[in-house]
Amino acid sequence: MNDNNPLGIEYRVVDETERDGQPARIVSGTRIYSAEAEELWDALTNADRISHWFLPITGELNIGGRYQLKGNAGGEILRCDRPNTLEVSWECADNVSWVTVRLEPADGGTRLTLEQIMLKDEASEARWKKYGPGATGVGWELGFLGLGQYLVNGDEFDREESNTWMTSEDGKSFIRQSAQAWGEMHIESGEDANIARAMAEETARGYCGE
Repeated sequence: MNDNNPLGIEYRVVDETERDGQPARIVSGTRIYSAEAEELWDALTNADRISHWFLPITGELNIGGRYQLKGNAGGEILRCDRPNTLEVSWECADNVSWVTVRLEPADGGTRLTLEQIMLKDEASEARWKKYGPGATGVGWELGFLGLGQYLVNGDEFDREESNTWMTSEDGKSFIRQSAQAWGEMHIESGEDANIARAMAEETARGYCGE
């Protein structure tokens, strides 16, 4: 176990499910951190700390409140069971999905599982057909990596330096490996290999700015 694990998410899932009786897709990833659950929970829910490793956040950070990540998604806080489960709606442009984070004890630390559920509506399907699960998975994998580095380095973690790293050759290599891994999981879930790998390549190009 290593909070600086270069492979990011350690267990990936791509599957079909339902949300509110409607067909949906689920993309989920798991990673183990050496931090205790309370420490990890605080890093995930404390506005000041979220701004260190992810994005600046504003809003009423309690059940029923709304949050907004600067330049990214916003939504409603639907569930907050400290230090076990956090659920929010994830509203970005014309897409609405749901993100759930679960924490549970693991050997030497805490297992974090994040799942994002997307309805099979017109907007979501158009994005899925182009990028597959990697559009979601790579983004969260980068977030998981940043969280791990922040937990190790604390306030010395430089988010701007981390963002710059994404445009470096090492950062692009990480993105490509992550996209490929999601592509392979997509194949395991039943997608045609050529289609899944083409989607993964499109995802990698998008994140790398190519």
